[in-house]
Amino acid sequence: MLYGIAAAATALLFSALLTGMLRAPALRLGFLDRRRRRPVPLSGGVAVGLVTGLVAVAGNAAGVAPLGTGVGRLLAAGACVGVLGLAVDVWRLRWWVPVAGTAVAAALVVPYEETGVPGGVLAAGWIVAVSAAFRGLDHADGLAGTVGTVTAFGVAACAAAELMDGVAVLLSVLAAALAGFLLHNWHPARAALGAGGALFTGFVLASAAVFVRAGQGIGAGAGVLFAVTAVACADAVLVVLARRLARWPLTRGRPDHLGHRLRRLGIAPRAVTVLLGVASLGGVLVGVGAHTGRVSWGAVLWVAAVAVVVVLAFVRLPVTPVFRPRQRSSSASSQVTGQLRVRNG
Repeated sequence: MLYGIAAAATALLFSALLTGMLRAPALRLGFLDRRRRRPVPLSGGVAVGLVTGLVAVAGNAAGVAPLGTGVGRLLAAGACVGVLGLAVDVWRLRWWVPVAGTAVAAALVVPYEETGVPGGVLAAGWIVAVSAAFRGLDHADGLAGTVGTVTAFGVAACAAAELMDGVAVLLSVLAAALAGFLLHNWHPARAALGAGGALFTGFVLASAAVFVRAGQGIGAGAGVLFAVTAVACADAVLVVLARRLARWPLTRGRPDHLGHRLRRLGIAPRAVTVLLGVASLGGVLVGVGAHTGRVSWGAVLWVAAVAVVVVLAFVRLPVTPVFRPRQRSSSASSQVTGQLRVRNG
């Protein structure tokens, strides 16, 4: 217990420091988030991945917090997924490359002896989906970090209930590292996770959740896994459904995530992050309660019902950017100027 607190405090401090230290080199190298209009360096993903891995490995090597069977392989696979995400950030690899790499990593970490082959295949697919969903959450300041922190603490609580101390410490360290990164990612963000940090976070969270729930039934396990990642899952389903309805390519970016749509309703950026963070906390509390038997499984169905209602309510909300008055007037004046030039020419 004492080591877990010390490890989390260390991870928070070093993540905050490293994220800040790497900002200037990332800016000079042009290692920036392409989805934001202003230059935001991707130093957060490197900091979160490095700090999480180093603190967890140090505890395992010292013998004070052994990771346990399979957890070291999970962390190594997560590091490989994070490196692949960094390659995506730098070289803009095709969309299927990170998906395929994450799928291979997920297939190598699933505990088939407890899930069985069919359940293991489903678990690997779910890990890939959650990893991609967390990458999608990184479009807004503070969102991926907030949801990731809440989810990590929730899965850590489930692991502690199963006496899986290694998994609990790993996720506590990840949550603390994300919290340290959030000091630089809160709106207006001075650093971002990028594909590397987001894929690493989603992969470690999803894989650890599979480890915790392995061998406890596919149906019940799926309910807990969905509840603790309800916001990420709802956002991913919303994006896929909306793009299919609009006949928009799934792999082509568009401002159609849940955060974008809340902003369209006039909600401030920080309020959007807080709102979705609270929603994530609600799902996590239900998931932890269902896992420990303190909450009936009907509560999980309520979480699913709320997610379905949110998706259906937002799927038809327009996502085309709206000009502010000044932008609209300047755009109109530029069009008029262009027309005059054509006529005079």
